[in-house]
Amino acid sequence: MFFERLKQGYFGNVRNDILSGLTVAFALIPEAIAFSIMAGVDPMVGLYASFTIAVTISIVGGRPGMISAATGAMASLMGPIIVKYGLDYLFAATLLTGILQWILGACKVGRFITFVPQSVIVGFVNALAIIIFMAQLPNFVGATWGMYLMVAGTLAIIYLLPRLTKAVPSALVAIIMMTIITIATGADLRTVGDMGDIRQALPMFHLPEVPLTLGTLLTLLPYSLALAVVGMTETLLTATIVDEMTETKSNKNREIRGQGIANIVTGFFGGMAGCAMIGQTVINVKSGGRTRLSTLVAGIFLLFLIMVLGDVVKQIPMAALVGVMFMVSIGTFDWNSIRTIGKIPRGDAIVMVLTVAIVVATSDLAIGVVSGVILSAVHFGWKMARLRCSTFTDENGHKVYEISGQLFFGTMMHFVDLFDYASDPEQIVIDMSASHVWDHSAVTALTKVTQKYAGLGKKVTLTGLNSESRKIIERIGLSNGSAH
Repeated sequence: MFFERLKQGYFGNVRNDILSGLTVAFALIPEAIAFSIMAGVDPMVGLYASFTIAVTISIVGGRPGMISAATGAMASLMGPIIVKYGLDYLFAATLLTGILQWILGACKVGRFITFVPQSVIVGFVNALAIIIFMAQLPNFVGATWGMYLMVAGTLAIIYLLPRLTKAVPSALVAIIMMTIITIATGADLRTVGDMGDIRQALPMFHLPEVPLTLGTLLTLLPYSLALAVVGMTETLLTATIVDEMTETKSNKNREIRGQGIANIVTGFFGGMAGCAMIGQTVINVKSGGRTRLSTLVAGIFLLFLIMVLGDVVKQIPMAALVGVMFMVSIGTFDWNSIRTIGKIPRGDAIVMVLTVAIVVATSDLAIGVVSGVILSAVHFGWKMARLRCSTFTDENGHKVYEISGQLFFGTMMHFVDLFDYASDPEQIVIDMSASHVWDHSAVTALTKVTQKYAGLGKKVTLTGLNSESRKIIERIGLSNGSAH
């Protein structure tokens, strides 16, 4: 049984997983360096984080084929820690982030993703595609014609090579070919080495030198909690996207726990907190990566590039990696959402567009997603807060009110106003067959109606209650009326 799971988890797609992992490793380097600079730390902090997180998550994660490493969303939250407290506090915050994520995973908050509407997920994906595209534009500042030619050549290889052969990932071929051309021609192009110093040194175990006091914990907790929530949100959404791309399922709670363990490990080895990376994950999936082996290879080969091929890596032209990221941006964007935006409900379309706008404007995925969820909830609540009522007098002379719609806090006042208390006969029937009683406010509304009628010497009978509605009414209690 163990060996069968091992085979499926690591050796069910060996060739494609190895090649896709190699491709991802090349793409991880400039991203890790850029995110390190964003956080205000040495480039090696991001590179070590990407190595340790990728290797760890390949073992303990819940979404095979997904790439996790140092990310921009997490790096954007780290600057204040570095400025105020220094590098060791960042490592300590990373450890605490991992602990919080493990606890969240153990509490099964992975179910949170089921509350994210499709319009928000599409908005998130499209916003990420736009952010990935925009992040490449600074590379063109002061660029020569050679830069544009190399980007065009990279894209040409990526899109045309698969028509000839799919034996190797076209993105990997593009990176290697463009690097060879750059070295052979001595072209004056910006390279990976220009982004930051890459030292050929192994990550070493390191205990953060911070006071082990309650004050330190309270200082780090707000930062770590923000990092944990942002990392969890991006990870869950990325896992959902990969589930759809590969038509497979993943264990979201195990993935959150795995992210927590990975961040604990990286905190002990001089790295910064990270999470799932949608860009590199798309590269991995489109290059054929499907199992844990692809993530493991990406992490190990990243360290190999740093330790053994550091001098070669420094000569990789940024133009080639920009071209690869353009491919990721194009492949990530949900183009079908543009074609169908006029067909989906207007409220969903507005939520999708606003999610994109908020994420792009703030570069904060958590704010964008949470805002989208809140907007969707408000829109849903507004649609649900509609009651319809029809009345007639039955053969016994009883006034019957037929209620359609959901009875909850949002419809409570409307429900109370539906009735003609003074003019109605002594016997009133409220038919709830097409309604549902959801909460305490709903029961309170029913109580108010029955009490108003009781004050006029009239009796109310509730009929058509489903079992759940009847249970909540019986549990809370309803005065001056009878329920059937």
